[in-house]
Amino acid sequence: MRHIIFGESHGSAIGVVLEGVPAGLELDMEGIRAQLARRATGKNSLSTARKEKDEVQVLSGVFEGKTTGAPLTMVIANGDQHSSDYEAIRYTPRPSHGDYAGYVKSGGCLDYRGGGHFSGRLTAPLAAAGTVARQILAERGIWVGAHISSIYGICDAALEDVEDLQAVADKEFPVLDDAKGEEMRQAILEAKSEMDSVGGAIECAVVGLPAGLGGPDFGCNVEGIFAQHLFAVPAVKGVDFGAGVALSLMRGSEANDPFAVRDGRIVTATNHAGGINGGITNGMPVTFEVTMRPTPSIALPQRSVDLRTGEETEITVKGRHDPCIVHRAVPVIEAAAALAACTVLGI
Repeated sequence: MRHIIFGESHGSAIGVVLEGVPAGLELDMEGIRAQLARRATGKNSLSTARKEKDEVQVLSGVFEGKTTGAPLTMVIANGDQHSSDYEAIRYTPRPSHGDYAGYVKSGGCLDYRGGGHFSGRLTAPLAAAGTVARQILAERGIWVGAHISSIYGICDAALEDVEDLQAVADKEFPVLDDAKGEEMRQAILEAKSEMDSVGGAIECAVVGLPAGLGGPDFGCNVEGIFAQHLFAVPAVKGVDFGAGVALSLMRGSEANDPFAVRDGRIVTATNHAGGINGGITNGMPVTFEVTMRPTPSIALPQRSVDLRTGEETEITVKGRHDPCIVHRAVPVIEAAAALAACTVLGI
């Protein structure tokens, strides 16, 4: 099952084409709306004031409520756009944004409005596609959950039981410890008041994947498949599986996951490997943490270059931007993980 995301932030619409969707799936439109609502903008002072209805229109691949096996095309109209906010930075790329790299790649033909195809706005169709993947996984007893693990150095409670992630999905601010969540909120608001932004991390688990999927080689390595999907999400700059970088601080006797038998099933007593050994699933939950950079669009003065003259200059970014995108990105990371899990399963 392959997907192609199309559209630009300030174009008429954005959307996704899913190829290879199994026929006969009763498409859960309410589930798609729910996931889009989780990542929606304009709900509070923690995110951009841009408000979009995010109503999904299915153009193809569904007949009488069920998928047909033909390419599934879903479109989301854009509405609340302030394109004039970007005219001042048309030729002065924002530091650490996709502006400059995209300008060069396109030969100067980049749609600069709202970041064009490089905008976080394009995560809306990704969330929709991921919801379809989640439906397919649910039929196989597989589910995906995530929480904010940290924002600007403020850490959520440690995840001890992956089942706890199912309750987090219903929260507006998806953390395990609400007191820590409030500290995170204050850090975001403080950065916003100073015309700045903050980043953070999201911890995710895919539960129910059977042992024996994937392989050690390029193209079928489970960690590689997940990483490819996750790095396609804007702002993701790092992916750690299991204990991740903490493994560098352990001895083998601490890092190894002892095997055990529970209810007739082979499991591991710990899951430092994140459910993957040798690029192959071992039957434990596939767990990982993604690091997300601070939003590049900030109102503080920043150094840039005028692409017309080649001279250094200073810019201030106007418009409506998220002081932090981590809390809105939780369902997006889950969506990417669901699509990756389908690939691992060979769907």
